Amino acid sequence: QIPKFCIAAGRGTCGIIGCTQPRRIAAITVAKRIAYEMGEDTAGLVGYKIRFHDKTCKKTLIKIMTDGVLLAETISDRFLRQYDTIIVDEAHERSLNIDFILGFLKSLLGKRKDLNIIITSATIDTEKFSRAFDGAPVIEVSGRMFPVETRYFTDNVPDKNEDETDHVELAVRAVDTLHGKSSYGDILIFMPTEQDIRETCEAIEGRYYKKVSVFPLFARMPAFEQAKIFKSAGNRKIIVATNVAETSLTIPGIKYVIDTGLARISRYSPRLRITSIPVEAISKSSADQRKGRCGRVENGVCIRLFSEEDFNNRPLYTSPEILRANLAEVILRMMALKLGDILHFPFIDVPHKKSITDGINLLAELNAIAVKERKGNRGKKGEKGLLNRYYLTKTGRLMAKMPVDPRLARILMEADKLGCVGEIAIIAAALSIQDPRQRPSQKTKEADLCHEVFKTPSSDFITLLNIWNVYHKTWKKVKTANQMRKFCKKNYLSFRRMQEWRDIHNQLLSIMEAAGKDKSKEEKEYSAPQIKSKDSDKYPHPLYQQIHKAVLSGFLSNIAVKKEKNIFKGAKDKDVMIFPGSVLFNESGRWIIASEIIETSRLYAMKTANIESGWIEEFGKDLCKYTYQNPHWEKKRGEVVAQEQISLYGLILDSERSVSYGKIDSELARDIFIRNALVHMDVKKIFPFMEYNRQLIKKMENLENKLRKRDILIGEDEIYSFYSRKLGDVYDTRTLSRLIKKKGGDDFLCMTEEEIIRYSPDEDQLSLFPDKISIGKNRFECIYKFNPGQSDDGLTIKIPSVLTRDVLPDSIDWLVPGFYREKITVLIKLLPKKYRKQLVPVSDTVDIVIKEMPLCKTSILTELGKFLYKRFSIDIPAHAWPEKKIPEHLRAGIAILDQKGQIIRAGKDKNLLLKNFEEKNKDPSLHWAEKKKMEKTGLKSWNFGDIAESIIIKGEKNRKTTFFPGLEKNLKDNAKTVNLRLFQSREKAVNSHKDGVFALASIGLSKDLGFLKKSLILPQNIKKKADYFGGCKKFQIMLYNKVLSDILFKNIRTGQEFDSLIKTASKSLFTQGRDLLNASSIIIDSFYQTRFSFFRIEEKYRNNKTMEKFITELRLQLERLLPENFIMLYDTKRLIQIPRYIQTLDLRAKRGVVDQERDCVKWGKIKFFTDILEKFLAGLSPVTSTEKKDSMEELFWIIEEYKVSVFAQELKTLFPVSEKRIQKKVKEIERMV
Repeated sequence: QIPKFCIAAGRGTCGIIGCTQPRRIAAITVAKRIAYEMGEDTAGLVGYKIRFHDKTCKKTLIKIMTDGVLLAETISDRFLRQYDTIIVDEAHERSLNIDFILGFLKSLLGKRKDLNIIITSATIDTEKFSRAFDGAPVIEVSGRMFPVETRYFTDNVPDKNEDETDHVELAVRAVDTLHGKSSYGDILIFMPTEQDIRETCEAIEGRYYKKVSVFPLFARMPAFEQAKIFKSAGNRKIIVATNVAETSLTIPGIKYVIDTGLARISRYSPRLRITSIPVEAISKSSADQRKGRCGRVENGVCIRLFSEEDFNNRPLYTSPEILRANLAEVILRMMALKLGDILHFPFIDVPHKKSITDGINLLAELNAIAVKERKGNRGKKGEKGLLNRYYLTKTGRLMAKMPVDPRLARILMEADKLGCVGEIAIIAAALSIQDPRQRPSQKTKEADLCHEVFKTPSSDFITLLNIWNVYHKTWKKVKTANQMRKFCKKNYLSFRRMQEWRDIHNQLLSIMEAAGKDKSKEEKEYSAPQIKSKDSDKYPHPLYQQIHKAVLSGFLSNIAVKKEKNIFKGAKDKDVMIFPGSVLFNESGRWIIASEIIETSRLYAMKTANIESGWIEEFGKDLCKYTYQNPHWEKKRGEVVAQEQISLYGLILDSERSVSYGKIDSELARDIFIRNALVHMDVKKIFPFMEYNRQLIKKMENLENKLRKRDILIGEDEIYSFYSRKLGDVYDTRTLSRLIKKKGGDDFLCMTEEEIIRYSPDEDQLSLFPDKISIGKNRFECIYKFNPGQSDDGLTIKIPSVLTRDVLPDSIDWLVPGFYREKITVLIKLLPKKYRKQLVPVSDTVDIVIKEMPLCKTSILTELGKFLYKRFSIDIPAHAWPEKKIPEHLRAGIAILDQKGQIIRAGKDKNLLLKNFEEKNKDPSLHWAEKKKMEKTGLKSWNFGDIAESIIIKGEKNRKTTFFPGLEKNLKDNAKTVNLRLFQSREKAVNSHKDGVFALASIGLSKDLGFLKKSLILPQNIKKKADYFGGCKKFQIMLYNKVLSDILFKNIRTGQEFDSLIKTASKSLFTQGRDLLNASSIIIDSFYQTRFSFFRIEEKYRNNKTMEKFITELRLQLERLLPENFIMLYDTKRLIQIPRYIQTLDLRAKRGVVDQERDCVKWGKIKFFTDILEKFLAGLSPVTSTEKKDSMEELFWIIEEYKVSVFAQELKTLFPVSEKRIQKKVKEIERMV
């Protein structure tokens, strides 16, 4: 009626009378009603305008519209010149749009005195509104309503237990009470949630009331089901609704209202940026609105399921939406309209500063606004500066024109950059409406099955795109609204919402086109990418990336990372759960984005998709927090790098990214660079100055290693200081290269000896540590290390593998002069006390040793033992020397080198010198040509010059290899000729060469050898006695070989030596052969006679075990003295003495038989020493000195002579022998190593 009153009052003459409604259906209904009462059609004098539909014309006088339409018009008509009167209806709802319109109109009144404003509401705080509009008059009009009786549950449900009974059960009891009294009159029940509605409906239907129809009613319910409520029915209707029935819909025929006093009320948390929809107690005004749903056509009854006291304690009005909503859109619109700062805008209720700040921050995050750049004064941070410090960006101006949430507008802006405006326009439009998918309570399974075909496993946004594509493909085929309705019904889609989706989509594209963003007006078919993989970390489809990057730009604060299954950690440390209706439920990746975070029973992430963490930083770079850990030098990159941790809203996006640290903290990067790259020289490419300094440092370090000090070379800190003084802002190899280039070279970074040492060491002391040491004919490089506790501590001698056989293991024990005194001192100090105390004071003893003991090639322990025995008469056995306790640096190390000079084996074990380090030429062809030139075959005389012990051949690629020349027998012609060959092993070369010399000499002495062989015939009486030695023929061959071996088997290398050998051999062959034949004949005869003597004694004492054992022992001694090849073992001088030792055994046997007891006493004297000899022999090892081995052999023959003196004195000994003499020899051997 009010618009008609305005016309009657003369309004509408200078402009249109505008009337706003909060909902579209209300706008259409009111317009039709006014037109009906005025006898007009809509689109005539009375028209309406809602989103996507404009039913007005030039002659329209009264225009009914939604509040959103009026707000949109403010952008193009800031002063609303087309209106002379504006009516704001349903002001009590206090939505964002209503409060913003009221504030805008208040600010407009000062500029338009002709504008009249009327604010209407059934339940409004009139005093508050009047004050807001400078004391505007209040007109109260009583409604035409029937009396409504209000009952509180305490009047109707006296047995109710508050702790045990919920509101659903109370409502059902109330229905039972009403229906029990009368079956007349429809009942409207207000429930807070859809779930409550379903439970209530099921409970009531379970009562099986006669002639009762139960209907649910909520906003998401399909329109065709909502329409059933308004149809007349013969039965009583019981409607169970949310607060949608409070003001939006007027249901006719309601006699009873049952009010639970509860509703879901949306509340936005600026701190957490989440929207919660908790179930809360409604205000008094809302309760009165619900009460007003009855009593319209007859007397009504309102049953409140709460106490009157509870009602009286409730707030009078519901808090306005502006105090509990996200203000980003309001702020954006205000800035677009240039309405000034929000704190000074004439809102009925000024929003909280926290909410305003959050809105500003969100717009800044969306790049809709930016901070103004100011010189000097940055402006106050007080109230006046909240919006004044910001300006609207180009993106923000376009976003303000869009009829969607700023977040959705932002993703459209980003889509333009990414080339997916079409797809994002579809998604943005879908997110701005209610979900078009419907799930009727009685057909949930069928609906879910139909919706399954639209789903894409990785994204709810792509699922929406799939719905759009299927819908539009169908539309192109059928092209009729009726057929599309059938399609929607069949697929459980809301036809009305699909149309709304299409309309918003077209509107968004039109705005984008007007802004020059979308060049095409024609209809497109957008194909959704089919992402079948559930892997959230890899999305190769470019369209998937484009779409979700665009979504990220608008919903950056809605990212979350997985904690467990469907539980995610969201921004600001809040736990959210993927909504069960999402395609990602039970199938999510590690990172997700959600279009909305809503709190009901818990926090839910709505409309989600899998994303990659790398995309997040791209859009949140300015908001991300970057922290750096573990800055360290990276050799390959030539710079200092750190582990960058990137976090946004408390979520760690990446914690292991290596980034350049120089520009982050140049001072620390410089420090790390100098210490690691320059001081430690840990760089990929060495600069010339570094190589120079390294060689200088190496030289000084070698001095320290020799002297075993660490106070000559300056420390790392001093080297650091040197570079630090020379370098400016240098923190990596690139900046260093630039500085060197600028300086014209790097000489300024080269150190001098004076700069690198603390003091100059004594030259005389240094001379005791030579760089090379002479051993035999060769000189070897020495390495010194001062590395206590490590195996390479002290001196290491580098020895090529080909020369290891030339070095006696014992010779390296003597070290170098610098270590000599210390080693002698340590050896004496570590001796057992009984020896050590005889050598005190140790320092004096060491002085005497250093001065008087000669340096030898034999073991230093052996020589030291000898010297101390000779000089001080102190007998120290070899085992008493504490060799294993000697410090590592006083034990010479050995490093075996290959042909390239590389170390192949190293250690402190002298045995290394005895091992075979033969190196096989991996590619003989590299030296084939040179070898072929030098090697010769078919030689019959020494006509090839002198033969070197070793030669070096340079092959292909300049590879040098050492070879060892030597002669070899030519086996192809039965040694009638010899060959000159190059060997890779010295040992093989020497052995082959001796054979070769023997063979070549045999060729020159062939006649002489023939005569020699004929002359070496055993006498007839000896031939049969030679059976034990392999028989006559074999023994004669051994005789022949022995003569030749002694004379011709020589390692001679010159032609002169060979000629001399031939001459000498020609003269001595027969003489030496004759002497050897005579000596061996006597030995064989003596051996035979003695064995026969043993046999006769055995026969005589056949049953005497003592005698049997006695003779067996003697036979073993005889066989040990004369093995089968004895002729090859002993020289002629030794062979002459053998018969005497055999005869001694014979005499002992004959005398022992007579007096066994006496023999045992005599043998006891001998056995004491033979046991010692056996012990010595058992202790032989590869490192046993040659001197000790020779002494053991000498001890063997001394014992043989001692046997002569004990058992056959009449045979006389070769030299004086006694127990004392033997004991002296034993002690001598014990001192040897």
